[in-house]
Amino acid sequence: GFDVIHGYKTIFPIPLAQAASWDMAMIENIERIAAEEAAADGQNWTFTPMVDVSRDPRWGRMMEGAGEDPWLNYRVAEAHVRGFQGEDLSLPNTVAACTKHYAGYGFAEGGRDYNTVDMSEQRLRETVLPPFEASARAGSATFMNAFNTLNGVPASMNRHLITDILRGEWGWKGMLVSDWASFGETIIHGAASDDTDAAAKCLNAGSDMDMCSGVYERGLKKALAEGRINQQQIDDAVRRVLWLKFALGLFDDP
Repeated sequence: GFDVIHGYKTIFPIPLAQAASWDMAMIENIERIAAEEAAADGQNWTFTPMVDVSRDPRWGRMMEGAGEDPWLNYRVAEAHVRGFQGEDLSLPNTVAACTKHYAGYGFAEGGRDYNTVDMSEQRLRETVLPPFEASARAGSATFMNAFNTLNGVPASMNRHLITDILRGEWGWKGMLVSDWASFGETIIHGAASDDTDAAAKCLNAGSDMDMCSGVYERGLKKALAEGRINQQQIDDAVRRVLWLKFALGLFDDP
């Protein structure tokens, strides 16, 4: 995986500037070019698009999204996913998209990265979630958890977001990865007591892959032994990881 945010070898305007064009065909073509260059260099997976709606200019990640409007973010999200993934992930010139940050990251209090998000269910569904639903329906192969808490629950272990809405209401079947060490940060948030607790809560919520924190590596076996998770949940997460590798054709041509 690699952060292919606004081009790989050929560099394009930042995503916020692309969105200001309102030209979905151009945005899709930009990502098609980026995908072909990244795939040619051995990349399989890009950690984009970022579809976080944000209305606080103090938030430093705003440049990576499409701004303040849910509808524009919705359309741009579709274009990004289509551009990167094309019609067939197994083709040598496509890469898997990773829609992020699920969810609410753009509304961190004071524009401070990783901070608390506190909002009503209505605002969540009307403002924050539409672009994520667009990505899911466009076939984004993967999603990425957000760093923040949402109404007191870290997004990485938020069952309402992951199981109820993403996998339930939207019927999305892809693979969900943590953001960088975000499973471990559930302990810092005070929502988990240790690696075992964090591993159990993140897996129970529906998160599949641990990016860099080592929480699953250190905590899942003990959580299983204590009966806090079951083997089927591990198998389901592994199956989704393997599905992605098969979809990308990596077992035929690594």
